[in-house]
Amino acid sequence: MRGIILPVCLILGACVAVPRPDEAPASRAALPGHAIMPPMKGFSDPRPSPPQRSNQDILRDFLDLSFQMESGRILPSFSRFEGPITVRVTGTPPATLMADLNRLIHRLRSEAGIDIRRVGDDSANIVIEAVSRAEIRRALPSAACFVVPNIESLSEYRGARGARRTDWTQITRREKIAIFVPNDASPQETRDCLHEELAQAIGPLNDLYRLSDSVFNDDNVHAVLTGFDMLILRAYYAPGLRAGMTRREVEARLPAILSRLNPDGDSIAPRFAGSTPRAWIEAIQTALGPGARGPARRAAAADAVRIAQAAGWTDHRRAFSHFALGRLTQAGDPEFAQHQFMLADRFYEQTPGTAIHRAFIAAQLAGHALARGHSAEALTLIAPNLGVAERHENAALLATLKMLQSEALALEGRSAEARAVRLDSLGWARYGYGADWAVQAQLREVSALNPLTRSNGAR
Repeated sequence: MRGIILPVCLILGACVAVPRPDEAPASRAALPGHAIMPPMKGFSDPRPSPPQRSNQDILRDFLDLSFQMESGRILPSFSRFEGPITVRVTGTPPATLMADLNRLIHRLRSEAGIDIRRVGDDSANIVIEAVSRAEIRRALPSAACFVVPNIESLSEYRGARGARRTDWTQITRREKIAIFVPNDASPQETRDCLHEELAQAIGPLNDLYRLSDSVFNDDNVHAVLTGFDMLILRAYYAPGLRAGMTRREVEARLPAILSRLNPDGDSIAPRFAGSTPRAWIEAIQTALGPGARGPARRAAAADAVRIAQAAGWTDHRRAFSHFALGRLTQAGDPEFAQHQFMLADRFYEQTPGTAIHRAFIAAQLAGHALARGHSAEALTLIAPNLGVAERHENAALLATLKMLQSEALALEGRSAEARAVRLDSLGWARYGYGADWAVQAQLREVSALNPLTRSNGAR
């Protein structure tokens, strides 16, 4: 299940990443300085980075991902599909879903070596049903999207919820799985759901906060499947494994499998990151998940920082604790939040594979610099992270960085460059934020950071 978590790429405190359920389709409405909204932009060939960790660490990760669920329940045996996997789309898919799904299936075939294809008939192993976010939340209130075994539709799930056939612990050989994704979210959110839920439909069911380079992590920092994820899925369908194996049997076969698939990992020293205590997970979920009010969120984020400090962490989990606290305090105490972001960046810098994490931090630091009128500092922070956001296929983050860059250029009097960058940001924003009202809301929020806007009232 991909959980609902506060968007981490937004400046200040607004959460406008997805359209409201009652919002009309994008109208290409006029914006100040532009006749119409530009066409939506998309990403070219994927460029995932290979995993940068020891095969000993990856072996432990594989076992913990494959033999436990997010709830903590133990899975008694290894489960997967045996033979070709077919995928079908039902419901009312948004215009971008099919292209994103085809691109994902191509990656699974070429990078993970999985025999998977899309079909149009009802014999498919995996059914992806596109429904409204309201329908998803009626089924699972904390879910943005989710996956269930042995059913084909959301209506069937309502009657089968809690039944033995939908219990993952009872399944060894996978035969039929349903995935439910939103059809009224931004294109990026729907795509992110496709990546995480299809990966869990065919592969591991668990998420681990200790993973810095994976979508199998509830922090939702990674938007699309990474090089590590593809290695895990390639190993998942290695000929040496089969459905029904015990943890001990899989563990005995994995060293040879990983050495063959990832030979560089044999020469990297293991880091043996410690397990993540339940108290820290609950603090992060309270801070960034649905339900809690502002004071409770901030208190939970502060608890996460204290737990991380007490555990002696210096990795991305310590960094994420400071980042969450910064996000939740920046509206009321921007200087304190700035300190938290700088601490987060310091810890991210010590952890391999966290370039995209640092790009999120750069957006926050650049926003702070812009608000103080330090345009050169903002531009210096933004420039190296544009390529990072694009390489990690995060259009919302890329659009926000470009909006910040446009405001910083305007503050320096480079008006023509500012207009060009701003126009470019809108194409990415249409994919990352969706509806025109959401794009305009993000534009207004970033523009409000510019001292020229605050002094003139508008530009």
